Amino acid sequence: MNAEQQYIDLFSQTEAMICQHSAEVLNTSRATAFADFERLGFPTRKQEKYKYTDVSKFFEPDYGLNLNRLDIPVNPYEVFKCDVPNMSTSLYFVVNDAFYNKALPASHLPEVVIFGSLKEMAAKHPELVKKYYGKLADTSKDGVTAFNTAFAQDGVLLYIPKNVALERPIQLVNILRGDVNFLVNRRVLIVLEDGAQARMLVCDHAMDAVNFLATQVIEVFVGENAVFDLYELEETHTSTVRISNMYVKQEANSNVLLNGMTLHNGTSRNTTEVLLAGEGAEINLCGMVIADKNQHVDNNTSIDHAVPNCTSNELFKYVLDDQSVGAFAGLVLVRPDAQHTNSQQTNRNLCATREARMYTQPQLEIYADDVKCSHGATVGQLDENALFYMRQRGIPAREARLLLMFAFVNEVIDTIRLDVLKDRLHLLVEKRFRGELNKCQGCAICK
Repeated sequence: MNAEQQYIDLFSQTEAMICQHSAEVLNTSRATAFADFERLGFPTRKQEKYKYTDVSKFFEPDYGLNLNRLDIPVNPYEVFKCDVPNMSTSLYFVVNDAFYNKALPASHLPEVVIFGSLKEMAAKHPELVKKYYGKLADTSKDGVTAFNTAFAQDGVLLYIPKNVALERPIQLVNILRGDVNFLVNRRVLIVLEDGAQARMLVCDHAMDAVNFLATQVIEVFVGENAVFDLYELEETHTSTVRISNMYVKQEANSNVLLNGMTLHNGTSRNTTEVLLAGEGAEINLCGMVIADKNQHVDNNTSIDHAVPNCTSNELFKYVLDDQSVGAFAGLVLVRPDAQHTNSQQTNRNLCATREARMYTQPQLEIYADDVKCSHGATVGQLDENALFYMRQRGIPAREARLLLMFAFVNEVIDTIRLDVLKDRLHLLVEKRFRGELNKCQGCAICK
């Protein structure tokens, strides 16, 4: 039995159960998504977009799924102590693919903000969720998105009304928990109306040493003059596979910063598609990868300049050690009417060993004549002259290598617009390079 057939049979047998434990708004798109999945199947390397990662093979093993939504025996507020000094956040958890709502903290969010379980909020605010859910994540074009839409039962909704600004960042921690090999399907819907402002930090952690496979679909709608920062920090383990598809739509004069940082993982495939739909919109899309052993990280990005006078800045940096593999493919599309586009794409990569591999594919498609666009990519090793210079001044070889690698990724960390988080990342990255950090320092479940 191939990977697709086992899930086709599973959905056919359990569709009623899946719908029963979800919300009607989420259920309305399941049949279409399932039909698209039957047609598309899981992506393989035969598809250009997935040529660096064979996603289909990760679905072949037998995983457990919690379709009946049984309680997971963990209270994350008791066992998870993520302590970023001086960063006062509104802290929430997703356990596997269900929003944890049994012991919520005192809310620091304005009453007009809607935040919580996507399943519950879809029941309370069906028209709101119906207006946005699935409108960016097109199941007809991607097999993983179709699979996720067919099976996802819960997730997170963040809705911020017009001109509301959140003072505190929201911290959302995704915890993977299981006694057997486990498959989870997370869904995230984020909506900022015109003039709204928010910052969000999402951390991925694995609590148990089993094989986890996590699919995730994120839809982000950013209204006119809205400002949104989203930081993703992946700190799982080498038996974890994460496949995440993020879809973003920005209206006029909006400003978005997306920064995805991989410190620990097994295999990660991250897709980010941004549509600049209103004039004056600006996207800053950044990523940092530190990988060793046999870890694999593949980032695939697309920025669509659909209208004039928009700006995109893209910066991805990888440091690969041992036999790790990195991949980056970035497309910037400038449509015929998108005059006065300003776009810059940069991908820089360090291979610390001869066995490490990096694949990079920067792409520009420009159909307008009054634009300013550039792109570039490099793959290399540490500068031997710089190493020699530092050793001549009494710095040991190992320390010199660490300092150069830390300086290399520093540029990505410095794009963070939250100073306390930036300071914390500097420390975590330094410890990661020194081999002193196997998991996020301060997390009780990771010690």
